[in-house]
Order: sequence, then structure tokens, then C-alpha cells
Amino acid sequence: MNQRETSASFYWLHLCKQCLGPKFVKENGLDHVSFSTADGAVEAAPAMGIADAILGLVSSGITLKENNLKEIEGGVVLRSQAVLVASKRSLLKMKSALETTHEILERLEAHLKAEGQYTVVANMRGNSTQEVAERVLSQPSLAGLQGPTISTVYCKRDGQIKADYYAIAIYVPKKALYKSVRQLRAVCTAG
Repeated sequence: MNQRETSASFYWLHLCKQCLGPKFVKENGLDHVSFSTADGAVEAAPAMGIADAILGLVSSGITLKENNLKEIEGGVVLRSQAVLVASKRSLLKMKSALETTHEILERLEAHLKAEGQYTVVANMRGNSTQEVAERVLSQPSLAGLQGPTISTVYCKRDGQIKADYYAIAIYVPKKALYKSVRQLRAVCTAG
């Protein structure tokens, strides 16, 4: 019987490992598991027939969905978090280290603030950014985080540059997405 065949007594599971796999299977009494290593797109291994399952790092789960994979119930090997640690002395001594640390913190903060927010973009006909802003802000749910971003859209018609459309970008929480899209459509078609 080869390793991939099943019988009433056991099933030999072939996993592609990236980290901590042997310890996890040992602690959970999974005796019939073999590991191989894979670099790169390990998520493709089951579809290619290289592995029955994979062990990989998951953040959002998007890559799993894109590869038609699901987390196995009880299959969390390790929950982790990242911690930014710095030497105060080094940061004060090296300006570039301090600047890099500030940039990392700003990016992390932006990511956390953006979680659960969606960007909605639409083009609207209008005479000026002021007029478009007034129409958009007539609906409180379209204010976004700090107000809409409105930019002129330039079109070339009849050999001339025209600016009678404006692009509106707003950020809305997931729970208000559908309502905001409906209101934005209504505002865009009302003018």
C-alpha cells in the first residue's frame, strides 16, 4: 500500500510544512503524517497533488480562499503577534533609525484604522468641486472619515479638454457600505 492510499486502520497524510508542523502533529498524536518542504506558493500544493494539506502562515485568509482552501477545524498550530522593540539610546543616537521606526508605526496605525473601512469611488457631473462637495455632504453618511476627496476628471471631447466630471472618494465602515453606495448613486444622479 502506498502512503496516499487509505485502509480501515490508518490514513497517511502528506503535509507541506513551513514551520512548527512536526511539533504540532506529535503533540496531537497524529502518527501517520509525513512532511516535505516547499518554498513559495505552498497554497498550490494540494491542487498539484503534491500534498493533501498544507501548514502555512495565515493573516487575512484571502490566499486560502483564492486557492479554494479552508482551515481545518482545530488546526491552529500557533497564534502569534508582532512586537516592535527598540533601544531608546539607539533611536536618539541614529536619526535614520528613529525615522524608520516612526514610518513603521504610522503604517501600522493606518492599517489598524483602515480595518473594516471600504473606499467607495464614483464619478459625478458638476460645475465645481464646491458644488459637488455640497451635494455629497448633504447626506451625512457620505462624509467619510474626514470628508470626501473630490478630484477633477479631465476628458477630451471634440479636440478640447473638458472638466465637467468629478471623482469622489469616501471611506465608509463595512456596516454602512450598502447604504452609502445607494445614497451616493442618488446624489450623483440628482444633479
